[in-house]
Amino acid sequence: MNTEEQQLTATNEEYGEGQIQVLEGLEAVRKRPGMYIGSTGERGLHHLVYEIVDNSIDEALAGYCTHIEVEIEPGDIITVRDNGRGIPVGMNEKLGLPSVTVVLTVLHAGGKFGGGGYKVAGGLHGVGSSVVNALSDYLEVEISREGHIYAQRFEKGNIVTDLKVIGDTDETGTFIRFKPDATIFTDTTVYDYEILEKRLREQAFLNAGLRISLTDRRDPDNIKSDTYCYEGGISSFVEYLNKIRGNALHEEVIHISISDGDSVAEAAFQYTDSYNESILSFANNMHTIDGGTHEQAFKNGLQRIFNDYARKYKMLKDNDSNLKGDDVREGLAAVVSVKLTDAQFESQTKAKLGNTAIGKLVTRLLNEKLVPFLDENPSVARAILDKAINAARVREAAQKARENARKKSTIGSTRMPEKLADCIWRDAERTELYIVEGDSAGGSAIQGRDRNFQAILSMWGKMLNVEKARIDKVMDNEKLLPMIIALGCGIGEEFDLSRLRYGKVIIMADADVDGSHIRTLLLTFFFRYMRPLIEGGHVYIAQPPLFKVFKGKQVRYAFSDPERDKYIEELGGNADVQRYKGLGEMDPDQLWETTMDPAFRTMYQVRLDDFHEADDIITILMGDKVEPRKEFIEKNAQYVTNLDI
Repeated sequence: MNTEEQQLTATNEEYGEGQIQVLEGLEAVRKRPGMYIGSTGERGLHHLVYEIVDNSIDEALAGYCTHIEVEIEPGDIITVRDNGRGIPVGMNEKLGLPSVTVVLTVLHAGGKFGGGGYKVAGGLHGVGSSVVNALSDYLEVEISREGHIYAQRFEKGNIVTDLKVIGDTDETGTFIRFKPDATIFTDTTVYDYEILEKRLREQAFLNAGLRISLTDRRDPDNIKSDTYCYEGGISSFVEYLNKIRGNALHEEVIHISISDGDSVAEAAFQYTDSYNESILSFANNMHTIDGGTHEQAFKNGLQRIFNDYARKYKMLKDNDSNLKGDDVREGLAAVVSVKLTDAQFESQTKAKLGNTAIGKLVTRLLNEKLVPFLDENPSVARAILDKAINAARVREAAQKARENARKKSTIGSTRMPEKLADCIWRDAERTELYIVEGDSAGGSAIQGRDRNFQAILSMWGKMLNVEKARIDKVMDNEKLLPMIIALGCGIGEEFDLSRLRYGKVIIMADADVDGSHIRTLLLTFFFRYMRPLIEGGHVYIAQPPLFKVFKGKQVRYAFSDPERDKYIEELGGNADVQRYKGLGEMDPDQLWETTMDPAFRTMYQVRLDDFHEADDIITILMGDKVEPRKEFIEKNAQYVTNLDI
């Protein structure tokens, strides 16, 4: 028997009954936490809070909870208190445990599986509380119910104390206190106040009249606290969204709702004079980031209804093409919220809704409520349609420019931009394009690169801020068009990632204010017109060094002030320091070895974790409204590093 046969036999012998593992209780959650909360990074850490708060929200949906209090205690311990009915404490006959213990220790146990506890609930899978318990160093629960206060403690999902009465009360509700397990959340166990603030404010918008408070007690000298309560519900949400966007085309937010049995669908929206859309969809108060049947029905319904209206009132002529979805949604800010029994989400993180019936209810909502609204408010309808028709005209005018750009952008074309120094290889998985500002820096990059796989596109001056321009202006822009042609995959609706000519698109700009502005302009362009480029992980930001620290023939390159000081000390304390204010100050060899050599360079990959958050930030920073940008700068100025620029 040869060695390979021996290894195969050994492998077959090892894989038997003894290798089949059965994970009991919450052991499966601790073994594979990502399956239940998405990740063990910052997102998963905050998801623990969402799961507990969502249970309190479900009490509000059932009509029993009016106030939810969330606190961050020193040590990043989380407490959540509500004034709902309190988790049941009676014995579960099947398991021989108190019901609250079952809820916190058994997966798929809860009041959301048709037993009548909840008609509508975000916690579809019934694993939220037990998962939080499993992934916490400890969790303590107090239940106020039936005249008594009950308490129990768990550690890493295991029962430490039995449920016992610790006092009497006339109130009802649930109080949970937990500390995330640092052996699970190895990246960080520190909670971000702003992340929690955004989520809790969102929930207050979605539940009109519900009061939610958030308090941060980690710094006793600087306790932060906010309370959110919005009687206007999702109409207030749309008004909040439009604070950072353009000027409203119609004064009042359009708010429509419909119900059918236990299912409810409502939508609130308002158009502005901006060029971008923002649609947030929710199912049972869960933000469906990837949309679903409810969001798609809303988009389809809007397009159909506005086209029908335009035809009915002769705003579109017989030979005019129908308005496309993008035309109808230009400048739209909308919130679509549905509530339903047996919600079908794609996963525990509830990113996409799959119920077909709720899509039909949203279609009914638009047919029965929006159509008569438009007939009764012709000035609003015409303001919206004037904008949509103008958007369609601009789109059609830009179509020819797109066609011309497409013809020029095929691989191997002899009509590549003059400023492009292309590479030899044609395999997109192995090639990369450096976008460099300025002829001087571009010249150094061209001389210093490996021309087999590195292409250089030199730009000059600041490019168009696409946040304030429509697609026709983008296609005509002399600084953007060369980049569109070089990448070869088109823009907007016609973007085709399969035609991308370079696997890495690397922004390489100076380490100063102008360089930062150029990076922001480019990222805005990629986000608005080539978003799949970011979503596919193709966009990078080069990190040229800030300092050259040298003494004699000894040279160090530093990327920060602390690193500079460390190298000065290493070289004896009297080393010379050169501050690079521009890429053009480096000769080709220096640029290669510090910024372009794959073996030693440092680059940041641009990722898109939350589309709506990125959309808001870009709108604030690059949009027309000055006040939101001023507020953002004042709020975040403390985080800017003190660079010598």
